[in-house]
Amino acid sequence: MLEVVSPEFVQQRLYWRYATKKFDPTRKIPPEIWAVLEESLRLAPSSFGLQPWRFVVVNNPDIRARLVEHSWGQKQVVEASHLVVLALQKEIGPQDVDRYLARMAAVQGVPLEKLQGFGNMIKGFLTRPPYPLNLEEWAARQVYIALGQLMTVAAFLGIDTCPMEGFIPDKYDEILGLTGTPYRSVVVCPVGYRAPDDPHAQRPKVRYEKSDVFMYVN
Repeated sequence: MLEVVSPEFVQQRLYWRYATKKFDPTRKIPPEIWAVLEESLRLAPSSFGLQPWRFVVVNNPDIRARLVEHSWGQKQVVEASHLVVLALQKEIGPQDVDRYLARMAAVQGVPLEKLQGFGNMIKGFLTRPPYPLNLEEWAARQVYIALGQLMTVAAFLGIDTCPMEGFIPDKYDEILGLTGTPYRSVVVCPVGYRAPDDPHAQRPKVRYEKSDVFMYVN
């Protein structure tokens, strides 16, 4: 039977999480925990399930050091235990739908021909969208869903994260070998453990009241 965590635990973890400005470079995430964090990215939801992304885990310390210059000097890039660069797929076409359907048929044991109606619907959305649609922007939104799942799962595991848009994507792509590939970097997320002397950890969260951000339609 699936174990369900308490609402109190969930809320406590959400209050505990913050965008960590200073990581403890001496603390590394154990392999078994990192495996769960990677799985949180792999299992992240996406529109139609297409997964238009690539997650680049940068382990090489020299490469991470080179990225600091192109990260507005933010040291989280080198201080964190792990560094993930989340990239979108720049072009998505019928061949990607066919690839996904083949994977679905193999995993779920469904004859491929039974999935063709679903596939045609996706292809129609991509080629003749029902509203003005920039596919790269659409793919970026899918990537941010994965980022959110990574950060939430990390918080549940007592792991710190810092989502970063303060970087130069073209330089990242060049250094990481993404230039000329179907992918480009969108957002960066250092992952690790907060430094004991990071003053940001103790600051209360600044959020608007519920009445300012919720609207109920009954």
